[in-house]
Amino acid sequence: MPTLFYVDDSRDDLFYLDYISRKQQVDVDLFCFPTAEAAFEALEQRVAEGKGPPELLIADLYMPLDSGIGLIGRLRLDDRFKAMRLAICSGSDADEDRARALEAGADFYLEKPLDLAVIILNLEV
Repeated sequence: MPTLFYVDDSRDDLFYLDYISRKQQVDVDLFCFPTAEAAFEALEQRVAEGKGPPELLIADLYMPLDSGIGLIGRLRLDDRFKAMRLAICSGSDADEDRARALEAGADFYLEKPLDLAVIILNLEV
């Protein structure tokens, strides 16, 4: 079962993804975080416990304290997380946002609302 970290400052979006994973019975170990710092601390704890990083981390593009791009950049500079697949998500379909996310080191850009089943299927490819 793949492990997915989802970082978003919107409680509604966090609730929605958790709800969808249960409703659609998606086979995923989902961890939701309201801040980039909380997600980073959880990643560090996983590594300290000898667990591997999640198969995917998805971070919201626009968060007030630390944007998804800031978190992606931080993870790409850390050897422990360089190989982890990273995504930026947003309600924006602007080409500029997509380009910024990919330039920052994201493997892909996802538009909200997230389709968890499709995301998990793409992890297996």
